[in-house]
Amino acid sequence: MPDPGPSPLQSSLPAAAASFGAHILANALAAGVEPAAGAGPVEPSPPSPPALPTGPPVLTPAIAHAPVPVPVPVPDGSAAAVDAPQPSAAALERILRGPSGLGTESLHWARSEAAAAAGSAPAGPDASGPAAGRPIPGLYHHPVPDPDPVRVEELSRRIKAWALDEVSLYPEDWEDQFDGFSVGRYMVACHPDAPSIDHLMLATRLMVAENAVDDCYCEDHGGSPIGLGGRLLLAHTALDPLHTTKEYAPQWEASLLSDAPRRAYRSAMEYFVQASTPSQADRYRHDMARLHMGYLAEGAWAQTEYVPEVWEYLAMRQFNNFRPCPTITDTVGGYELPADLHAQPAMQRVIALAGNATTIVNDLYSYTKELAGPGRHLNLPVVIAEREKCSDQDAYLKAVEVHNDLMRDFEAAAAELALACPVPSVQRFLRGVAVWVDGNHYWHQTNTYRYSLPDFW
Repeated sequence: MPDPGPSPLQSSLPAAAASFGAHILANALAAGVEPAAGAGPVEPSPPSPPALPTGPPVLTPAIAHAPVPVPVPVPDGSAAAVDAPQPSAAALERILRGPSGLGTESLHWARSEAAAAAGSAPAGPDASGPAAGRPIPGLYHHPVPDPDPVRVEELSRRIKAWALDEVSLYPEDWEDQFDGFSVGRYMVACHPDAPSIDHLMLATRLMVAENAVDDCYCEDHGGSPIGLGGRLLLAHTALDPLHTTKEYAPQWEASLLSDAPRRAYRSAMEYFVQASTPSQADRYRHDMARLHMGYLAEGAWAQTEYVPEVWEYLAMRQFNNFRPCPTITDTVGGYELPADLHAQPAMQRVIALAGNATTIVNDLYSYTKELAGPGRHLNLPVVIAEREKCSDQDAYLKAVEVHNDLMRDFEAAAAELALACPVPSVQRFLRGVAVWVDGNHYWHQTNTYRYSLPDFW
């Protein structure tokens, strides 16, 4: 089917407005620099197992030239239960406005008035998944419009074909769980600025592969903390290739096809490497190593039946979290945040806070699901109840406040960085991370196949 084109951005997060100052735009226009055209599609060729690619990545024009992001409307009071503090009201208003003035009309993929109307409407059912669920009372979040149903349908079709035909990811009796995950709706909600379905597939394959590792190695489908370190290390070599002798390389290459998680990691990463720059691919490998370290910490606590202190749990969750997903927002958007800017401490703080906040969203929405499962699942409400000797309800409500504090800190840190560094790629990346945060909440709220809320209100 024809590519439906980019969806309008939908974040209402102040800190994420990826605009740059009017004086920078004026300078660019005065110099005769035209705004970049929309990014072109990525067209990676399917990998051919089992050999890994040895040549340089296939870069596309989308990497070199990025369109300037869309302005974001200011949320009204009904958009969240708690108002986030603003480090500078006047400055943030400028960021929220987006580019304005002569020559900026073409920089808007969707007009702010339309986005505001969509963002203020309650989320409803779409053709690809269940009806919207109820948001957690008191949880600070920004509502977003339903993702483009045309993109959702096509992305869902393609990712299922990849999972079944290319990597044989799951047996037939897991199909309902795969469909119920609604990964197509998830990724379109989180990456509405992706230039094409091919760009969205980069993130969607990686998301599915990460969940296969989590389920099969750690949790639901045969996972165990016993021997987890060895399994994760070998799976990580599908992302970060082993450089070994000619005698032993064939055995390693064969191992990449030995189970579903490794097949998925290997294939997803090959597609990603073809579409990304070397620094973007290495950034992702680094964040996946962080994730695997978090898996190991949680697994070690499970083996020893240790309930961590709240601060220890939050430290683990900074590693075992969603960070690898928003950190690739530039690749999925068809541009690059340069490595030196990504590595800046201020940017690292923004990314870490985004990952931490979105992961606590998962703790809160999956709370009843985990309680109903076998064994004891560590999540923030459970740890607070145990360590601070309070009721389940009080612990859950305190976990909501922890999330809200993280969200406020994320917004403040991103706003400060947006003002301090008015570079187009920085501004767009901040917006992309913020859109991911909002899309992640949307998916958790609306995925009633997986999640339901406790009766605490």
